[in-house]
Amino acid sequence: MSTNVVSVNEIDLIDRCISILKNGGVIAVPTDTIYGLAALVHSEQAIHRIYEMKGRSFTKPLAMAVGNIDDVFTWSKPTLSKEQLASENLLPGPVTLMFERQSSLPSYFNPNVTNIAIRIPDCQFMIDLAQRLKQPIALTSANISNEPSSVCIEEFKSLWSQVDLVVDAGLLASNDRRGSTIVDLSRKGYFQVQRQGIGYERIVRYLQEECHLQE
Repeated sequence: MSTNVVSVNEIDLIDRCISILKNGGVIAVPTDTIYGLAALVHSEQAIHRIYEMKGRSFTKPLAMAVGNIDDVFTWSKPTLSKEQLASENLLPGPVTLMFERQSSLPSYFNPNVTNIAIRIPDCQFMIDLAQRLKQPIALTSANISNEPSSVCIEEFKSLWSQVDLVVDAGLLASNDRRGSTIVDLSRKGYFQVQRQGIGYERIVRYLQEECHLQE
């Protein structure tokens, strides 16, 4: 096992992750869906590292994770209310929501893209990390681009040497490689599913029946 692999239960893990991220590092993290690569949105160097290690096109936007509903309003312009967003059918949960981005986001993060994909994973480690950081976390799947997503750390072993820390939570509970359901909510009154992921049917039902949105 590599020396940069640590258990999600390690004492002071959040402190260690914060130190790495604030110093421009990249870490591999568990979420409520699949394993991801994480860096601070406000670290241009770390954002570039993620693209390079994944072999990802620089024109393909990254999503970001935050720690609470208020953060969603800080970094994007939601078309739903706080109460609607905080439903057990949305956040925290296996869903990524797209809204118009706030101008406070750095221009190098997803340049020339008007919307931002934002989520709160239903994963206590990720929630604690984001809340302690008080900064948005760039998040993308821990794999080489166009390869299958990872539900255990051994599946992205080729990337271990390129990240500063691998947080091991074992086989993820979802055991579902589809990842989160991605929904574009940037147009008020409407929704458009960009990717059918975990919880897709339940999420669509909620948006239609409870939020009264049209597809």
